[in-house]
Amino acid sequence: MDVLWMDWNRTWNTPNPDVTPCFQNTVLVWLPCLYLWISAPVYLIYLRSHNHGYICMTHLNKAKTAVGFLLWIVCWSDVFYSFWEASSSSVPAAVHFVSPTLLGLTMLLAALLVQYERMKGVQSSGVMLIFWLLTLMCASVSFRSRILQALDQMVSVWRYTTFYIYYALLLVALVLSCFTDRPPLFSQTVKDSNPCPEPGASFLSRITFWWITRMMVTGYQRPLEEKDLWSLNPEDRSQRVVPQLVRRWNSECQKVKRTEQGTLYSPKRVAHPEGKEGQPVEEAEILLVKTPKKTKEPSLFWALCLTFGPYFLISCLYKIIQDILMFVGPEILRLLIRFVNDPSAPSWQGFFYTALLFLCTCVQSLILQRYFHVCFVSGMRLRTAIIGAVYRKALVISSAARRTSTVGEIVNLMSVDAQRFMDLITYINMIWSAPLQVVLALYFLWQNLGPSVLAGVAVMLLMVPVNAVIAMKTKTYQVAQMKSKDQRIKLMNEMLNGIKVLKLYAWELAFKDKVSEIRESELKVLKKAAYLGAVSTFTWVCAPFLVALSTFSVYVLIDEHNILDAQKAFVSLALFNILRFPLNMLPMVISSMVQASVSLKRLRVFLSHEELQEDSVEHKAVAGSPHSITIEDGVFSWSRTELNVCIPEGSLVAVVGHVGSGKSSLLSALLGEMDKLEGTVAVKGSVAYIPQQAWIQNSSLKDNILFGQERREAWYRQVVEACALQPDLEILPAGDETEIGEKGVNLSGGQKQRVSLARAVYCDRSVYLLDDPLSAVDAHVGKHIFDWVIGPQGLLKDKTRVLVTHGLSYLHQAHLILVMLDGEITEVGSYQQLMATDGAFAEFQRTYATVDQTEDDGERQRAGVLVNVKLHLFIHSREPSSVKLSVFWSYLKAIGLALSCLSLLLFLAHHLVSMFSNYWLSLWTDDPVVNGTQPDRLMRLGVYGALGLSQGVAVFGYSLAMSIGGILASRFLHQSMLYDVLRSPMFFFERTPSGNLVNRFAKEMDTIDSVIPSILKMFMGSMFNVLGSCVIILIATPLVAIIIPVLGVLYLLVQRFYVASSRQLKRLESVSRSPIYTHFNETLLGTSVIRAFGEQERFIRESDRRVDHNQKAYYPSIVANRWLAVRLEFVGNCIVSSAALFAVIARESLSPGIMGLSISYALQLTASLTWLVRMSSDVETNIVAVERVKEYCDTEKEAQWTHQASSLPPGWPTTGCIDIRGFGLRYREDLDLAIRNISISISGGEKVGIVGRTGAGKSSLTLGLFRIIEAAEGKIFIDGVDISQLGLHELRSRITIIPQDPVLFSGSLRMNLDPFDSYSDEEVWRALEFSHLKSFVSGLPDKLSHECSEGGENLSVGQRQLLCLARALLRKTKILVLDEATAAVDMETDNLIQSTIRSQFEDCTVLTIAHRLNTIMDYTRVLVLDKGEMSEFDSPSSLIRQRGTFYQMARDAGLV
Repeated sequence: MDVLWMDWNRTWNTPNPDVTPCFQNTVLVWLPCLYLWISAPVYLIYLRSHNHGYICMTHLNKAKTAVGFLLWIVCWSDVFYSFWEASSSSVPAAVHFVSPTLLGLTMLLAALLVQYERMKGVQSSGVMLIFWLLTLMCASVSFRSRILQALDQMVSVWRYTTFYIYYALLLVALVLSCFTDRPPLFSQTVKDSNPCPEPGASFLSRITFWWITRMMVTGYQRPLEEKDLWSLNPEDRSQRVVPQLVRRWNSECQKVKRTEQGTLYSPKRVAHPEGKEGQPVEEAEILLVKTPKKTKEPSLFWALCLTFGPYFLISCLYKIIQDILMFVGPEILRLLIRFVNDPSAPSWQGFFYTALLFLCTCVQSLILQRYFHVCFVSGMRLRTAIIGAVYRKALVISSAARRTSTVGEIVNLMSVDAQRFMDLITYINMIWSAPLQVVLALYFLWQNLGPSVLAGVAVMLLMVPVNAVIAMKTKTYQVAQMKSKDQRIKLMNEMLNGIKVLKLYAWELAFKDKVSEIRESELKVLKKAAYLGAVSTFTWVCAPFLVALSTFSVYVLIDEHNILDAQKAFVSLALFNILRFPLNMLPMVISSMVQASVSLKRLRVFLSHEELQEDSVEHKAVAGSPHSITIEDGVFSWSRTELNVCIPEGSLVAVVGHVGSGKSSLLSALLGEMDKLEGTVAVKGSVAYIPQQAWIQNSSLKDNILFGQERREAWYRQVVEACALQPDLEILPAGDETEIGEKGVNLSGGQKQRVSLARAVYCDRSVYLLDDPLSAVDAHVGKHIFDWVIGPQGLLKDKTRVLVTHGLSYLHQAHLILVMLDGEITEVGSYQQLMATDGAFAEFQRTYATVDQTEDDGERQRAGVLVNVKLHLFIHSREPSSVKLSVFWSYLKAIGLALSCLSLLLFLAHHLVSMFSNYWLSLWTDDPVVNGTQPDRLMRLGVYGALGLSQGVAVFGYSLAMSIGGILASRFLHQSMLYDVLRSPMFFFERTPSGNLVNRFAKEMDTIDSVIPSILKMFMGSMFNVLGSCVIILIATPLVAIIIPVLGVLYLLVQRFYVASSRQLKRLESVSRSPIYTHFNETLLGTSVIRAFGEQERFIRESDRRVDHNQKAYYPSIVANRWLAVRLEFVGNCIVSSAALFAVIARESLSPGIMGLSISYALQLTASLTWLVRMSSDVETNIVAVERVKEYCDTEKEAQWTHQASSLPPGWPTTGCIDIRGFGLRYREDLDLAIRNISISISGGEKVGIVGRTGAGKSSLTLGLFRIIEAAEGKIFIDGVDISQLGLHELRSRITIIPQDPVLFSGSLRMNLDPFDSYSDEEVWRALEFSHLKSFVSGLPDKLSHECSEGGENLSVGQRQLLCLARALLRKTKILVLDEATAAVDMETDNLIQSTIRSQFEDCTVLTIAHRLNTIMDYTRVLVLDKGEMSEFDSPSSLIRQRGTFYQMARDAGLV
């Protein structure tokens, strides 16, 4: 048998190897055939299920098929020749019949497969390419030996000729299968403008990721832009991925529902377990009572598995192959050392090992990258699916469920939790792969060193719990840090939203201290985490060394005849290096799984929330019913009483009542947003809804109005005209194309409300529900809108309109009035009927009839300015393409130069010691053996141990130094950024979106805190590793010096290419990520509007489009990573092979120890190289955070807060005289003056009203007084002191304002009134008493420590306004400014505030910007502004006599 199959003397132990003819004719022929017949059935099933369309016959296809048939013919001719031989004389061996027949059938199968692939739309086939490659490799062996035979002996000419033809055809077939066919008919790519080249790429291009090279080259030549990105592959798009998950999840929920219905029992009978009259209950019933308690939850995990499992399973296959190939390296190293030790071995064996090493490492690289690619694509699809599912759910969730989580939390489901899954999926296979790797490594180690391996394993196992404990501790620290961070960001967010108030009250320092206090506690935790990090780095770096040390000590000390030679030492080292990875990954994967399971639960809870009742409102028109809206016996979750309402078609119904009487809730019930408990609600026809707080989308003004309808020009003009938007369009910079910021930041309240109204009118529905749309607009605008839109002559005159209103002047035009009180409808009737019955309504009407006129601050010019600036800003904030060295320098300075140098030195020391200890090991293994022992082994062991110890000390030192340095840097950078931002003037905050600022404090600071130090550590580590490996290889085999520079250049090229494109792709990805969340945020705020208009589908499509747009940038970035890894690993594999090759060439002069050292270092090099590029690009991407944080140093700042030597008299201002001389100011350098040449003198104690139309400059005057905007000309003196000479805090803390928007911060009531804690509790209570809040506050459980929620949401607007009054009463300065402080309050509260001001600020100077003129009719003087200039200034009575502007305004308000 030995002679037949393998003859070792002929094949191995010879300088000229060859294989037996028998082996050639059986194994080498059958192997490729076996491969194809095994893989064909699987492949055919796959092709049947994945049909890509039909490819027309091309020349390529014809050629492939022809070659297949020719090969078939060649094989058959061989069979016939054998038959002919048999018939003539000599009987050929049976193998000559069997092998060609088998081969012929296989070739036929191959030809048919080519055609089947064409019909299924496969452009390039991997299965076939591998088949041709395998066949050719097997044939090459025969090819060589046939040539050798032909030189020596007589051969069969026919068989030789057919074999050479066969070989040539195989070559042709292989070359042909490298090319790719044309795309199938009707495929996406044909229609797409910029298709992804991946589906059309050839198999070789796909496994080496060559197809993305074009984009990389583009990215290297110029920064990539949107237009360079390819479309997503159809199977990665939302429209394909999301419905799959939603379908599976819904079926999971149905399953659970079905099982629940199976166990539930009639609940009425089960209510009394004793049964009726104390009878014993049947057993069955009791059992059934208990079951429903533990309801089974639908499993989201199972739904995800079913959706993404099948594709993901491919990755497991790749992983198994890769895990096995990992151990080929150490095995070949063992054989190479054996080869060097054995001088008699023929030298071709060395070259054979080298070639084998190169081949295996390359295959391993390709398979590993393929594996990662599958994982990342699965992760990407998973994220798409989760975002889509969460978005779809958010649109149907009931309002009760919606209240259980804040907007931020729901957005987090999308951003954080979806991301967690994506991160986990890349590593999840380690759960089974790590144990597999460990088992294999231990098996090979045992072969090598026997039982002493257990010592090393014991050390490793000890490390696992240490690492696990560290990971657990780090996790608790992380949670604590996140908590502080959330607090800090929440506070920052509020500070930025209320920055104007902070500046007006001079409270910046109090809040800066609050932020710094939270920040310090955060840094404390970070510091603890840093110490832990140092310990974990120490264990991670020293583990392999300790393992080696313990194993070798035990091995040498057990038995003095145990010789530590090169083969044992270095193969073990290589295996220990492999072991290190799975052991460290396991704890990480487990903690990552724990995090993902938390996320899974959160997602499951959210996706299981109850949805709105679909049928709560009937929209079918009842035949012949005159009523457009009816509620019969309706009981809703907010009112326990039955409601009955009938509203005739085409009527105007007004709903009135006090704040909180349930007016808005009534509209919600009609929309189906409220849980209906019983009764029926019917609404005839389509509905339009206008919420109380206008919901504005972040898109152009036009899109906000059109809201997805097509544009009908004439109707659009009419609507814009009727809603009084025409004048606004003229002011806005781009007319109706103007981009509106998020939540409508660049529109005033009135403008937002009018846009919201225009949207509803334009949609042209049959029923209109209007929730107080007139509250936010000026009186004359309100009248215009009522007359043109809502009233009996308006655009909506034929529609049914339900109008919730506080404006009493419109009520007499309504057909029907509903009066609400505590969720009940107390009176119904027309205006005349209600006045006649003389109930609560008539009373209310009489009290407030005179004073019902409100105005709006329609800051219109300012709106225009803002928009311009906004757009400028967004254009500038793009990152530069490469990072300047100055940024690194400023980061080093922030750490401190001494500390930076120390870390570097320790780094260098550690790597030098580490290299020397391995060199020492190689010297030890080369020690001569005397009488079967090594005499110096104890000395060698001692030095080896000592070197290890010093290495550990160095590691611990640099790790600690880096972490501490990082914390010092982040403290310094945060403090300086906080100070810089707070010192910025007001216009800076108007131009910079608060999201950008919060992002700097959240994301960028987080990067500086936790990411940059660890990345720098890894970068330094991998850089020194690479340099060290190169040095060792060069010392061992100096010939490698020829190759290393070439590979170095190649490496740098690849790295520059990659970093350029990767940075651009990352930028594009992050730029396109935030629109997903802003759109989602917007949707959450406007769900009721979207549902009322029935626009859910359009919003879902938009969300999907944004997700796809984001993945379009993300997909090339993962492929770019794979592209890089394949190329770098190739460079690494070349270095390994060349090290081996030159070692083989120079084997006479090399000791085995040095060779082992050189190759074991080379084997690590590949990983280090890949890691180095990844880290260097990470360092570049992340260090940008430092640059962004430093950005605000260079922006404009306000004047100094305080001057060192204050020249102010104590108690200033004592009288409160204000003297304004020729004063003017402008909002921006390039704009005209907003107010100009105003000269007035106000003596102490005067009460002055400031009035004027919208945009006359009323607010601008107060901004000038507080120096929020510095004067452009003229001066203001208070008590003879020029305010422009004072520090800002000195000025602002001595005068008081009650601003227009009552801003509160989250924190206690006490903090909101007195953040510096400078007043006693009695004073605070007295202020509350005068501001009519004492009874309310004493009724609260926590009194003064009552927590206000974010923005004071848990207090009504009126209460917030009264709190602002209490602030003013506490400070009690001589000058008080009221900025339309009563615009948001109802009449009663307004009267309270006015009377308090009159009594408490009797001797103070009061300036009031007034909208309700009746509040200032008793003032000393009134200043009338017009277009920024002073038009009148006198007492109210004399102004009315003059019959000027003031007289007209008073007449409009019905006061004269």
